[in-house]
Amino acid sequence: MRLDQETIERIKQTAQVADVIGDYVSLKKKGANLWACCPFHGEKSPSFSVSPAKGIYKCFGCGKAGDSVRFIMDIEGLGYGEALRHLAKKYNIAIQESPLTDEQLQAQNARESLYIVLNFAKNYYQNNLFQHDEGQSIGYPYFKERGFSDKTIKAFELGYSLDIWDAFTKDALKNGYSIDVLEKAGLTIRKPEENKMFDRFRSRVIFPIHNVSGKTIAFGARILRADKNQPKYLNSPETEVYHKSNILYGIYQAKNAIRSKDVCYLVEGYTDVISLYQAGIENVVASSGTSLTLEQIRLIARFTQNITVLYDGDPAGIKASLRGMDMILEEGLNVKLVVFPQGEDPDSYVQKIGSDAFVQYISDHASDFVTFKAELFLKEAGNDPFKRAELIKDMVGSISRIPDSIKRSVFFQKTASLMQIDEGLLITESNKLTLEKVKQKEKDAQRDNNRQRLQNDLPSGITLSTSTQSPSTFDDGMMSFSEEDSFGYEEFGGAPVTVLPTPEPTPLSSIVYATTLHEQECIRLLINHGTREVDPAVAPGITLMQYVLGEIDGLQFNTPIYQEMLMLCRQKFLEGTVADTQYFLSHPIAEIQSESINLVAEKHSVSEAWLSKHEIFVPTEVDKLADMAYTNILRLQKAHNEDLEDSYMKRLKESKDFEEQLLILGKLKEIKDRLIVIAKELGTVVVR
Repeated sequence: MRLDQETIERIKQTAQVADVIGDYVSLKKKGANLWACCPFHGEKSPSFSVSPAKGIYKCFGCGKAGDSVRFIMDIEGLGYGEALRHLAKKYNIAIQESPLTDEQLQAQNARESLYIVLNFAKNYYQNNLFQHDEGQSIGYPYFKERGFSDKTIKAFELGYSLDIWDAFTKDALKNGYSIDVLEKAGLTIRKPEENKMFDRFRSRVIFPIHNVSGKTIAFGARILRADKNQPKYLNSPETEVYHKSNILYGIYQAKNAIRSKDVCYLVEGYTDVISLYQAGIENVVASSGTSLTLEQIRLIARFTQNITVLYDGDPAGIKASLRGMDMILEEGLNVKLVVFPQGEDPDSYVQKIGSDAFVQYISDHASDFVTFKAELFLKEAGNDPFKRAELIKDMVGSISRIPDSIKRSVFFQKTASLMQIDEGLLITESNKLTLEKVKQKEKDAQRDNNRQRLQNDLPSGITLSTSTQSPSTFDDGMMSFSEEDSFGYEEFGGAPVTVLPTPEPTPLSSIVYATTLHEQECIRLLINHGTREVDPAVAPGITLMQYVLGEIDGLQFNTPIYQEMLMLCRQKFLEGTVADTQYFLSHPIAEIQSESINLVAEKHSVSEAWLSKHEIFVPTEVDKLADMAYTNILRLQKAHNEDLEDSYMKRLKESKDFEEQLLILGKLKEIKDRLIVIAKELGTVVVR
């Protein structure tokens, strides 16, 4: 199945990069760009920049970069084609496609196949709930008893699995889904030795689990009858698209409310999330029965820096989950904690007192972690000095994890006041803990280094430990690229993909390094300003692209990526057009697109106040374009001639023929003369 180029362009133009990324992180305007903490790596200070004008994003921390399509590919782990489909669906852009045949389904990327079959399963279970007699008589009444309206049931896409061993599996096979895909998605259990296959979920109400973009990635299922041989809740197993430590139940429905309210309520169960959502409290997610993980905390941090944890009134459960609070603090987030009356949970309490009173209860009873721990454990410690000392050490350990020094200081003061202890002692204890962590990290690093040395000494093919396999790649001496990327570009009928050659890594001399920098600067100027007139006063109508390509005609770059980009500029120019900024920023080859964004993205920008308030004029590149282009051309020619000089010098040393030596000396004289002229133009005193 192919999408025509016109449809692809319509999707890209509609899917504005700020809108797309804004669904995953909270963006804040600073200057001309929008900034956030990067969703691809953990960080506490924003280095992730989004340029709406250029339609790109760039993280100055980890280097991730791209346009709206590339962002969806990276954040969702999708291929090029599926990312386009995702955006087309989001923005209601019609795509003409024929149904998948069995062969096409099997040939599709395995990850995309899982999304397709999981969506089919979600629709199947939902249809059972509303259309099947069993679902109407058993599943639907359960949700109604919990107080869920039809609107809420549909918002969370709740469903029901029939009390038949293989009802879903048979229906899926009939619709063309292979048993391998059903098994990999965790929907069907197969026992080849018994020649049996059956549904994982039977006679249960179904809670679909969605990722941030709303795709169904797994299911939670609750049994409705008493059965000692069956667990009350049954969840999907880990699959290629579902890792329970990375996801929060309800995040898709809650993300916009979390961003607007600037706080996330964290609860324990599915029904807690659904009941609060129905009551109008939509900024709520659940850890789905797992202990809170670092990945889940970072997922929340995309939308807010504030978390309020809502606990049931069970003291044992509260103590068991306090470890997650330290992880929240270590990530630099602000955390508060609320405990409901004994025997109540968020689901029951919001239905008991109503949404307004519920929100007011949270406001009145939310405690910071120091106050919370003190109130929770002081009664238990009583007058026992040893227990009080342990409690103080525990509180200091939590405070020590906070990365912000001012926040740490405030909490040390509060702890000293609550526990009636000298603040200096708390800080001293904190310093000891910090030093111990540093020493432990050094030990861990040394152990890893020793392990690596041992690994290097082992015979080829023997490893000390197993590791996760990377995705399939193709590499035949050219730049390797993933099976997913290859499928995506061919599927959608784009221009033939040019794969850039990757030379063997060799030590770079200072000359080669300098040449690379000059080549990089040349391409940077062409991408950013190629369509501009280089000097309107002197040569009106002459673009920078025309000027530079004319001056370096015949010159070949040494750096493969820049040589490829130069060839694209020349090719477009011969066709009568200029390769503009957007051409490079949306290029289908990931390496070219990524490098283009690196050359376009600006980490810093001049404040508008310099001119508007202080009347300080700062010249821009456009103001100095002619000089910059001329200087760059001279430096490129200088580097090129120095490379030629080295080549001829090597030939001179190897030559045994007197006449050949004379010819080489003549060439070297011509090169030296050119270098002297270039040096004078550049203002260089010394010529090598």
